[in-house]
Amino acid sequence: MPSPARPLRKLGFLTIGLFDPADPGRGHESTLEIIELGERLGFDSAWVRHRHLQYGISSPVAVLAAASQRTRRIELGTAVIPLGWENPLRLAEDLATVDILSGGRLNPGVSVGPPTHYEQVGKALYPDTADAEEFGYERVRRLLDFVRGAPATGFSGTEGFETYSDVVQPHSPGLGRRMWYGGGSLGSAHWAGEHGMNLLTSSVVKAGDGDGPLDFAAIQLSHIRRFRARHPDGEAARVSQGLVVIPTDSASPAQRARYEAYAAERLPRTVSPQGPARLLFAPDLVGTSAEIAERLHAHAAFREVDEVAFALPFTFEHEDYVQILTDMATVLGPALGWRPAS
Repeated sequence: MPSPARPLRKLGFLTIGLFDPADPGRGHESTLEIIELGERLGFDSAWVRHRHLQYGISSPVAVLAAASQRTRRIELGTAVIPLGWENPLRLAEDLATVDILSGGRLNPGVSVGPPTHYEQVGKALYPDTADAEEFGYERVRRLLDFVRGAPATGFSGTEGFETYSDVVQPHSPGLGRRMWYGGGSLGSAHWAGEHGMNLLTSSVVKAGDGDGPLDFAAIQLSHIRRFRARHPDGEAARVSQGLVVIPTDSASPAQRARYEAYAAERLPRTVSPQGPARLLFAPDLVGTSAEIAERLHAHAAFREVDEVAFALPFTFEHEDYVQILTDMATVLGPALGWRPAS
């Protein structure tokens, strides 16, 4: 008999923020309107993805700075910033600035690894050091140190008319506790726990090299338990799950057909591990809120978390996102034990 799911305490959503290259302003405005809608519906958090050299959000920190001025309560997160594209010291300054502007609502999520298509973009990104850059956990550790107030230089004080600090400014004291790691492997869960981060899980995990059955929920559950076993907060350490969830309660017949076709097209990749990294994908959850709640309550990893950031599909229309978010907040969330924020 599976253990009962924890009541859902925090409900969030994740959007990629696609735009038409002929009219990028409209796409960015749509993203901001969706975040504003999320606040009105009582969602606890809104998260944006990060896409470089694509037609999606390339600067989530800038987008969330704008969102911080159009909302008052909802938490704002990145899921995730790939640190291979970033200078940790400069990013720490940007994150702290937006956290201050938002009144302490920023939840930065990051990941490691070389930038996608690094063989093509490396020289443009790091013209003099492309072959020497380090893209592992050390980059995250540097960012954490700067955000948490570790010295960035050996000099501070006054020089002429200028005053200098040896730590990143502005410093936002609570931000260090709101740093998230987007991890899909046992090793990343272990590292994030040891370094006191929060853990973002998604609809993708690394299957590993074992010969056992490929059970997405069981693999993700092992990551969550390893993370909490290594985290100073133990069972209280924060984990957010980010499956693709599409409730259809108020959808039109045309919308339902489109949603089901979208999930069916993506279903084959969930059958076996994909690519050299052996990535295993979770099926998208499409159906009524009652049907989705039943499937989530049977999901071994979902039963271990009390907050989620459900991912919105990438290619839908603005009106589709309005319908999906409204059903999430008014039907699915309450079916999972959640109550909207006031």
